[in-house]
Amino acid sequence: MWLVDTSVWIAYFNGIAMPQTDRLDAALGHEAICLVDLILCEVLQGFQRQSEFEAAQTALLAFPIYPLGGVELALQSAEYYRTLRRRGVTVRKTIDCLIATFAITNEMWLLHNDRDFDPFETCLGLKSDTLK
Repeated sequence: MWLVDTSVWIAYFNGIAMPQTDRLDAALGHEAICLVDLILCEVLQGFQRQSEFEAAQTALLAFPIYPLGGVELALQSAEYYRTLRRRGVTVRKTIDCLIATFAITNEMWLLHNDRDFDPFETCLGLKSDTLK
């Protein structure tokens, strides 16, 4: 299953062609795609026009949406953060740490265009296409 990050959805809805949006476009209707609730929130926050917001909401709610969080995920995310800090890497956003941890824990592939996930790939086994 592919967990698609906000960075890809925003580019996709804005019509930006890049390897990640091409990959998403190819996967639609052919592969399992999901989101977590905070990605849904981040993506929908960016729409200014009500009609575009409603169309995007309808499209995104067609995919499985998983709740992000809980005590176990928070603890594991903190451990991953600390592991990366010991290796000299500072994760800039807590939400990215939670998303990466969710993907790792649930053995999902993460489709993203955000360099903040790179250390999770190289150090912690996050699965992602190397599209950059």
